[in-house]
Amino acid sequence: MTGSARALLDSVQQELAPREGGNRLVPLVRHGNAPRAVPAALAAEEHRIVPCDWRSFLTLSARATDRPTREFFAGLAAGEGAALNALPKLARALGWDDDEVAAYRPAAGCQAYPAYMSWLALHAEPADAAVAIVSNFAAWGGYCAEIAHGLRSHYGLSEQDCEFFGLFAHPAPGAAEQAEAAVQAGLDAGKLTESTAREQARLFQEFELMFWNTLADAG
Repeated sequence: MTGSARALLDSVQQELAPREGGNRLVPLVRHGNAPRAVPAALAAEEHRIVPCDWRSFLTLSARATDRPTREFFAGLAAGEGAALNALPKLARALGWDDDEVAAYRPAAGCQAYPAYMSWLALHAEPADAAVAIVSNFAAWGGYCAEIAHGLRSHYGLSEQDCEFFGLFAHPAPGAAEQAEAAVQAGLDAGKLTESTAREQARLFQEFELMFWNTLADAG
C-alpha cells in the first residue's frame, strides 16, 4: 500500500496553512497602505526570480524518471514563461521603466526563495520537491489574488496590468490533477519520503514568507 497523494497533500497544506499576520505585506497592499515603490520593487524582484524558477522547473522535469512528474514540472516551467511576459507591463503600470528595473538592487531576503528552489532542483528527489511546491500553491495563489485586488482598488492598475498575479491566482485547468498525479507516481514508485517532503515544504513556505516580509519591512 503506497498511500494517497491527495491525503498527503491535504495534510501538508493544512499543516502549513497561512497564519493570521504571518504575511505583513499583503494586508498593506490590499488596503492601499504600502508606498507605490513597494509593489514596484516586488515586480523588480520577480524579474530576477521568474527566470530562475523557470530553469529550476525544467531541471526537475529533466531529472524526473516518470511521465507524470516530468509533465508536472514542464507545465510549471511553461507557466513561468507566461509570467515573465507579464512582468514588464506590471512594472510600467507601477511607474518603473526597463532601465529602473534593471538597476534595482535585489534584496537577499527576497532572493532566498528562488535560491532554495534551485537547491531543490539540484538535490531533492523530484517527488519530494513536488509535494513542497504543490503545498504552497494555495497560499501563493491567495496572496496573488489579494495583491491584484489591492493594486486595482488603490493603485489604479487595470486587470491587464495585473496579469502576472492573475496567472497564479487562477491556475491553469488541470494543474491540480497533474500535481496529484506526480505525487502519486512518486508514492507508487517508493521514491517519495514523507518526512523529507514535509520538511522541504515547511522550508519552502518559510522562504516565501521571507520574500513578502522583506518587502514589507523595506517599505
